[in-house]
Amino acid sequence: MDRFEQIPETALAWHEAGRGAALCTVVQTWGSAPRRVGAQLVVSGGGEIEGSVSGGCVEGAVIVEAIEAIETGAHRMLEFGVSDDDAFAVGLACGGTIRVLVEPVGGALPVPLLAALVEARAARRAVAYEVDLAHGTRRLTEGHPERLRMDRSGFEPDGEVFVAVHNPPLRLIVVGAVHIAQALVPMARIAGYDPVLIDPREVFGASDRFPGEKILLEWPDAAVTALGLDARTALVLLTHDPKLDDPAIAAALAADVFYIGALGSTRTHAARVERLRAAGFSDDRIGRIHGPVGLDIGAAGPAEIAVAILAEMTAVLRGRRP
Repeated sequence: MDRFEQIPETALAWHEAGRGAALCTVVQTWGSAPRRVGAQLVVSGGGEIEGSVSGGCVEGAVIVEAIEAIETGAHRMLEFGVSDDDAFAVGLACGGTIRVLVEPVGGALPVPLLAALVEARAARRAVAYEVDLAHGTRRLTEGHPERLRMDRSGFEPDGEVFVAVHNPPLRLIVVGAVHIAQALVPMARIAGYDPVLIDPREVFGASDRFPGEKILLEWPDAAVTALGLDARTALVLLTHDPKLDDPAIAAALAADVFYIGALGSTRTHAARVERLRAAGFSDDRIGRIHGPVGLDIGAAGPAEIAVAILAEMTAVLRGRRP
């Protein structure tokens, strides 16, 4: 999954600074296209760029078209074929074709609409930007739940309405800076998550054990409350200690996180379930917890357990498991 690029934010800032801006979005691909549908590039009136729609293959032509669109105010639909040689240069086995929608800010793309999109992204609110190319209308909507869940931008069946998904970054909160976390955190980062570690025990949460990672040496209930929990957040509990795990689980069960996983044997999880029932949580709520954590792949050792956890998180996120 692409990292959370600041392309709409840059487009708004450049427009407000009087530099002009056009938002360029990959809306359709055929073959081995360099960037996925929904990838974006912003171009200023002076030819400055941020982002990419092709990994460099056709950016030059898109920039020229975008500058012209800024001058006219009208959107443009561009189509490019990426040759096999160009595709090989950006790491693909063969070429393909891409369509790119160019929308000048303040023209085809209204400034208030772009500002609302930027505001939604800052608030970690999942929204879809919908463009009806037949009628020239645009809007933000929280509809298209399947597209939002799958991070899948694209045309609706009518072929006229394009939907660009704007999900907040995936976030992984790990309670327990243990050996499994040392494997899970870098794996999750590669998979597109922004990981955060929580452990009040300084000997576990030492920075040299997790170089460059965000570590909160706080009690989990306070830490997860400060971080906030939402539908793009996964919570994994690895301490085996009810004093640390249970308060974080309680916070997650009261929120809309997409995944809760807790380490421990079947017997340990059964005891956890009884504690949560005694605390007043319903069986439906408790049933959201994946325990023992991770897919049953026969994992042995911290690295394999981390693979099993990340696989289960992905399956839940993409709707492959209840």
